[in-house]
Amino acid sequence: MTGAREFHPTHHSTTMKQTIGLTLVLMVSLLAARLALARNDKYLLPIKAALESTEAREKPDGSVRFFFGKQSPPPIVTKLATVTPHGKASTRRTDDMKACNAAFLAALVDFHKHAKKAGANAVVNIVSYDYKDVEMASSSEFECHAGAAAHAILRGDLVKIAVE
Repeated sequence: MTGAREFHPTHHSTTMKQTIGLTLVLMVSLLAARLALARNDKYLLPIKAALESTEAREKPDGSVRFFFGKQSPPPIVTKLATVTPHGKASTRRTDDMKACNAAFLAALVDFHKHAKKAGANAVVNIVSYDYKDVEMASSSEFECHAGAAAHAILRGDLVKIAVE
């Protein structure tokens, strides 16, 4: 037979081995690249600097008071609820600290919205949380985790406090 190709088992098995090998190398490379991008850097940042920053698009308007960690609020008239806002901000066009400040302020805006809806005028006992639900209570710092985005997870009690 002219023009017919002969079957060579060793030729096909070598090509198959090369294809499988290249596929495995490609898969491992993609996994390594994905893991390299999946960073989770932890920061403890000053609350005061975040409150004074200009990174956020929206800030609380001051009608709800915030008490961090063990700060003493005026007498509590009524405890209404406990909420856990999760502030997020992109780290693409800014550094981690600025993104963390924006995420923290986003969480405070969320607190503010929950408080207004519940009829609260303050949020007390505000603490930071990480992804493993480990609490960090501080009157001067908040915890933030940054990777592809910055995340500030807070928890606090919505309350009505006595008007001073």
